[in-house]
Amino acid sequence: MSRPFYSIIIPSYNRQDEIEALLQSFQRLDFPVDRYELIIADDGSTDGTRQSVALIEDTGVLPLIYLSQKNRGPGAARNLGMEHARGDVFIFIDSDCTVIPTWLREIDKALQADPSIDAFGGPDGCRDNFPPLLKAINYSMTSFITTGGIRGHKKKKLGKFYPRSFNMGLRRDVYEQIGGFGELRHGQDIEYSNRIIRSGAKVARIENALVYHKRRTSVKKFFRQVFNWGVARINLYKIDSVMLEPVHFFPAIALWLTLLVIGMTLFIPGFRPVGYLCVGFGLATLIGMAIHAAIINKNIRTGLYMLIISPIQIYGYGIGFSIALMRRVVLKQGTFTGFTKKYY
Repeated sequence: MSRPFYSIIIPSYNRQDEIEALLQSFQRLDFPVDRYELIIADDGSTDGTRQSVALIEDTGVLPLIYLSQKNRGPGAARNLGMEHARGDVFIFIDSDCTVIPTWLREIDKALQADPSIDAFGGPDGCRDNFPPLLKAINYSMTSFITTGGIRGHKKKKLGKFYPRSFNMGLRRDVYEQIGGFGELRHGQDIEYSNRIIRSGAKVARIENALVYHKRRTSVKKFFRQVFNWGVARINLYKIDSVMLEPVHFFPAIALWLTLLVIGMTLFIPGFRPVGYLCVGFGLATLIGMAIHAAIINKNIRTGLYMLIISPIQIYGYGIGFSIALMRRVVLKQGTFTGFTKKYY
């Protein structure tokens, strides 16, 4: 059986510092350099990305290829990379990630062990030196109680596994069958994964192919991000109904029940004991998650941030989901994009 050649495609837009950190992590990669290429698909950056890539390219330590286009979005940048890729397998990683030394070796081992795997995804995590806010966001994003069960971070999954663009790949023949990424602003990778699955391809989760995901965010940006994810889920449903599962209603249901309980507690005196019990249960769960996050991250501030981040994740998603559900499904309006922002 021949050993596959890998094309690792990194879309980027004005992310010079992130590209430098990512390429530094690739310099520590434990994998033969003659078996992969690194394609920087630059989406019209105006910072020093090209110069930084050129400096590393000149050293010859990495098999680098730099491509550039006018600013058209990350999906178009990934498509540009695939159009020029030489690999048997295409792998996507976001510019705000770094890889562990065994990342590509784990992918190669999985594909060699099971040649029937057509596409795959891996988990994301955080480094010990990430700031407390990012550790809290990582905990909230990867906890089974929140979204870890559907993002590929846990063995037990609450919904169908869709590889995400921060760490996913597919064989060339699948790309030749289904084409490239679409133009959906948010949830683009889920739509692409859905087309991969619809093609009949075998999709696997490679547990040990970990990337560290240093999400460039703040509390405000995180709210906008999860709001957009809620909106995206309805837009995905309008494309293909299989991309909306019961689990995706949970944050919105939590939002609706919270508002209902608050309203009934305020205006119906007889309901107040039940309302207080519900509020107490919710606070106890949140505090428990905060304590757990502080313990596993060995950082009290991470636990304190969880008291803010977890409600933002659940209710922010629920708000975006509810607004999009009303606009697109109930009122049958056109595409709703939420907050406008370019993601890389």
